[in-house]
Amino acid sequence: MKLAFRLSSLSAVLVLAPLALAQQPAPRAITIDDYFQIREVRDPQLSPDAKWVAYSIKTVLLKEDKNEERIWIVPTAGGDPLALTADGVSSAHARWRPDGKFLAFLSARDEGKTQVWLLNRLGGDAERLTDTPQDVQDFAWSPDSSQLVLVLRDASSEELEAAKENKDEKVAGRARAAESEAKDKKKAPKPWVIDRLQFKLDEVGYLDRRRTHLYVFDLDAKSLRQITSGDYDDSEPAWSPDGKWLAFSSNRSVPDPDATYDQNIWVVPASNSDKGAHPTQVTTNPGADGSPAWSPDGEWIAYVTQMDPHLFDYATKHLAVAPATGGEAKLITLALDRMVTVPRFSPDGKYLYFIADDDGTQNLCRVPVTGGEIVRPVGGRLMVNDYSLAKTGDIVAQIATLDHPDELYTIPDGKLTRITHTNDALMSQLKLSYGQYVHFKSKDGTIISGYLYKPVDYVPGKKYPTILRPHGGPVWAYYAEFDHLPQLLAANGYAVLFPNPRGSTGYGQDFAKAIWADWGNKDFQDDMAMVDYAIEQGIADPAKLAVGGWSYGGISTDFIIAQTNRFKAAISGAGSALFSSFYGHDQYQRDYEAELGHPWENKAVWERVSPFYKVANVSTPTLFMGGAIDWNVPILGGEQMYQALKRLGRATELVVYPGEYHEFKTPSHIKDRLERYLAWYAHFVKGDSTPARPVPTPKSGE
Repeated sequence: MKLAFRLSSLSAVLVLAPLALAQQPAPRAITIDDYFQIREVRDPQLSPDAKWVAYSIKTVLLKEDKNEERIWIVPTAGGDPLALTADGVSSAHARWRPDGKFLAFLSARDEGKTQVWLLNRLGGDAERLTDTPQDVQDFAWSPDSSQLVLVLRDASSEELEAAKENKDEKVAGRARAAESEAKDKKKAPKPWVIDRLQFKLDEVGYLDRRRTHLYVFDLDAKSLRQITSGDYDDSEPAWSPDGKWLAFSSNRSVPDPDATYDQNIWVVPASNSDKGAHPTQVTTNPGADGSPAWSPDGEWIAYVTQMDPHLFDYATKHLAVAPATGGEAKLITLALDRMVTVPRFSPDGKYLYFIADDDGTQNLCRVPVTGGEIVRPVGGRLMVNDYSLAKTGDIVAQIATLDHPDELYTIPDGKLTRITHTNDALMSQLKLSYGQYVHFKSKDGTIISGYLYKPVDYVPGKKYPTILRPHGGPVWAYYAEFDHLPQLLAANGYAVLFPNPRGSTGYGQDFAKAIWADWGNKDFQDDMAMVDYAIEQGIADPAKLAVGGWSYGGISTDFIIAQTNRFKAAISGAGSALFSSFYGHDQYQRDYEAELGHPWENKAVWERVSPFYKVANVSTPTLFMGGAIDWNVPILGGEQMYQALKRLGRATELVVYPGEYHEFKTPSHIKDRLERYLAWYAHFVKGDSTPARPVPTPKSGE
């Protein structure tokens, strides 16, 4: 299901020099294949002198049916970007060595495990730094460049055996390895032996007692030293400015961390030799604390905290500061009541930067470390997805807007200046629907907001088929950022509704928790209110309405079709409707228990929120779909609803994608899903004579 006030604003306007109309072809409607032409810019990292920024570009390769990521650098003063890693091998998570001459990054080259590699900024061949049996999940440079802290999950017996065989291969030659590989292919998979309370996780699978810990790698000695241990998962390492300490986040609650949300900030000596047997606990809040960031003088640690563990994700994430040695913490943004992420100290230690999730946007904010007025170095109706802050005080931000995917921007003298143009060529070809941020009243008078996309060829006074798209989460929101899906639907003649109903972030904790243990009630009313608004505005044709979503959006779709028959078609992706059957089957046992209680004790509550018991009311033709190995919202939910509707003789179909988790990764599956969206809606909403499922494209030569 799940997958952040009042501020003074500094707005920025980007002015692009218009080209002569004769030089440009007429803009065209966006297509499914354009999805695979959009390149994802992410993870900006300023060099220590702030003259360069390293970043990643993810490309979806439809023909090869895979994704690829490369590392680039671009001058912050503007200029042509330079690719540092070659195509054909994915590389990501670039981090500058503190002297600014080299970049370390993660890559799984030569069909091996993901390791740390080192590359000269000026180019050349990369050098592999680490050689661990398991994947390196994360790393960070020590301030003096002599060490790396690595995040490693305990190696499995298979990984250790493979590592040993690789070493033997170097001695005995490839014949022995080939023989071993042949033997391994004949071995039956070993059974999973489970004894943990939390025993599943999407994209990982069944969980055993292998945990994630921190290790320090010495570059000169090529030695690896474990510095945290125990039956806990440790992550988010951050070096102290003097390089003597490492802060990290971990749930080390007793007797079982799987039973609580009590993640805290801890500190351990970087030179310790006892595997961190006695770390210093910095925070004691019973809710989740994470994202530690050191002050320049090493005296304080800023972090993100949730004060009410009972509300878990519904609780506002606040910015806090605590002494690095432990002690009384101070909440900096308590009055803000907005989700905060990515805290960073200013170079002089007087301010804290962070990203605030506010009113359908994410803005970069700054506040004095003692609290006080919050300002927005990057504000407005846009989406700051990430940023990097150099010791010089310079900032580069990763920003998306409603009409353009993520690009990188600097802020010289407070002016927002774009320095990458990764998707300009594609976007200049497209005719888009600019999402309007609208407000409307729900059934009980509550003001709700959302983004409304009109058809690209919208004519005032004409009514259009309209698709309601509930969002995932439920604690999430729709934002002022480019999204291919509403553009695709708008290009195919639909008005598209992206509501932020109660349960969404960006509107305060009370707004988010309004659906606590009451799913499909107030959020249903709010979703319907946006449909009514679009009809009242003369945009939506009330006789041609559709609904569909993914994750909690799929769950909302199940709620909606069980309560109203006003929609001509529905698509429920990765949804669920019989929640008691998901307890112990998906990864959310802790969330269910906190919000609904145990199903054997609170049967009435579990049944009240389950739309499955109203399935006989459903008459909407509904397509169910999901990933075959999704442990976030398993395909079981779609299977149950499909089976019930099929038994009832309703129009329905089930599509299961092999090898897919909750977030699809295979390009051909993503394309197939989009094609099915368009075919299902065209058939049942528009009444087109085309089939409700896409016609297979003939292969070359057929």
